[in-house]
Amino acid sequence: MKTQVAIIGAGPSGLLLGQLLHRQGIDTVIIEARSPDYVLGRIRAGVLEQGTVELLREAGVSARMDREGQIHEGVAFSFAGRQERIDLKALSGGKTVMVYGQTEVTRDLMEARASSGGLSVYEAQDVAVHDFYSDRPRVSYVKDGETVMLECDYIAGCDGFHGVSRKSVPADAIKVFERVYPFGWLGILSRTPPVAHELIYANHERGFALCSMRSDQLSRYYIQCGLDEKIEDWSDERFWDELRARLPADTAAALHTGPSIEKSIAPLRSFVAEPMQFGRMFLVGDAAHIVPPTGAKGLNLAASDVYTLYHILRKTLLQGRTDLVGKYSEICLRRIWKAERFSWWMTSVLHKFSDDGFSQRIQLAELEYYTGSVAGRTTIAENYVGLPYEAIE
Repeated sequence: MKTQVAIIGAGPSGLLLGQLLHRQGIDTVIIEARSPDYVLGRIRAGVLEQGTVELLREAGVSARMDREGQIHEGVAFSFAGRQERIDLKALSGGKTVMVYGQTEVTRDLMEARASSGGLSVYEAQDVAVHDFYSDRPRVSYVKDGETVMLECDYIAGCDGFHGVSRKSVPADAIKVFERVYPFGWLGILSRTPPVAHELIYANHERGFALCSMRSDQLSRYYIQCGLDEKIEDWSDERFWDELRARLPADTAAALHTGPSIEKSIAPLRSFVAEPMQFGRMFLVGDAAHIVPPTGAKGLNLAASDVYTLYHILRKTLLQGRTDLVGKYSEICLRRIWKAERFSWWMTSVLHKFSDDGFSQRIQLAELEYYTGSVAGRTTIAENYVGLPYEAIE
C-alpha cells in the first residue's frame, strides 16, 4: 500500500493535518493504535488560541465550533483575596480565545475525515516506522492479524508523548529537555453552570486552583494536589470544599456544585525534544513537547506544528519546494520555547512549591506587577491568545 503522507496518531493533530492535506489533494493514511471511542474519551484542553481557531476554519471543520464555542475576551487572576482581569482583546490588538473542548474538536475532525473518504486505521497493532532517513520511508502495522506495509513520501509522528515515533529515533540523534513538577492537578467535570463567564486562575496559600468550563452548563475545575494523592480519597464534597477555600469569598459564594461526571489526577511536566525532524519523519505535538496545562498551550502548540508542517508539505509535494523540508524543526522550536516559557511562568507564579515565605511573597510581587502594569498585562495577553505563526516562505 502507498500514500504520500503517513500520519501516525488520530488525535486532533493527526486528524487536522490529514484534513488540511486532503483539501489540497494530498493523499494521507492515518494509523491509530486505539479505538475511536478511546480517542474521544480523553478529556483534555478547552481553550483554543486565535491561530488554532483560524486553522480549524481553514480546514473546513469550524461550523459547530463557531456555533457552540464561547469567545472569551478576558481572563482573571485571583491572589491575595482579590481578582484582577486581563482584557485579552484590548491588549492584543483584538485577538480572543475560544472555549471549545478538545473532545469536540476531535469529534468534528473525525466526522470530516469520514466524509472525505480518507483511510483511518484504528486499533492498529505493532506500529513501527522504517527507513525514515531514506527517500522511501515506510510504516508497518498489524490489523486483523495481517501485517500491512505502508510506503510513503513522508511520516508525521502525531502519536503523543508515549508514541512509537520519537522512541524510534536513535538516542544519539535527539536531545531532550525536561522539568517535572512536584505536584499534579486534580480535576473534575460537572454539569453545573460555571462560576464565572471567564476563566479564573487562583494563587492561594493552600495551592493553585482553576475555574474553567466547556459550556454554559458544563464546568471544569482543578486544584493543585500532591503526586501521592489518590482519586478515591477525594469525594465530591471534599473537592468542592477545597476549591471554595482557594477562591475569593464572593467567587466561592457564587459556586454551583453538583456530582462529578469525570474526575482525574494529572502530573505536570515541561518537555521538549530537539530536533523535531529526522530525515523524512516529523514529530508533531505531544510527540515532541509537553507543557504544563497552566498556560493552555498543549493543543495549541500541536496546532502550530500542524500549520508549519502542512504548509511545508503542501509546497514540497505540490510545488517541488524541497528547500523548505529541512526548516520544520527550527521554525517550530522558536515558537515552542516561547510557549514553554509562558507555561512555566504561569505555573511558577500560581502554584505552591513549598512553605517558604520568601518564595510566596515573590509570587505575589510578580502577580502584583504583571496585573498592575500595562506592559505586564500586555505580555500576559499576547502570550495567552497565542503568538503569531511564522510564515512559510
